[in-house]
Amino acid sequence: MEQQFASGDDLIFQLESGFGLLRVISIEESEAGTIWHLMAYEELFPDVESAERALADPASLQIRKDHMALTARAFERTPAARLGNRPVTNGERAAYQKWVESGGEVADRSALLMLGLR
Repeated sequence: MEQQFASGDDLIFQLESGFGLLRVISIEESEAGTIWHLMAYEELFPDVESAERALADPASLQIRKDHMALTARAFERTPAARLGNRPVTNGERAAYQKWVESGGEVADRSALLMLGLR
């Protein structure tokens, strides 16, 4: 993957109906490879600038999916670009912790497919 992403990155992706936002909660290495832990926001935006303005007040955004664990291959099939980085909050980390404690599964489908978006 050309771009390097890190925990706390806000990512943008494009659909026909607008732009959506993902957030990298954690990236971990396992025996099977890299696991990407993402959160997705509900809102769609008409342009990148609107998405950036919304990220200035992240508490105003609605969470569509609080945790998705993806393989590296699945993440690579999720076309996204980095908008910025901010610290991951304890609230954002809670669903990830629940996944860890339950021995959660890792999906090999793109984030957009996991969200039911095309």
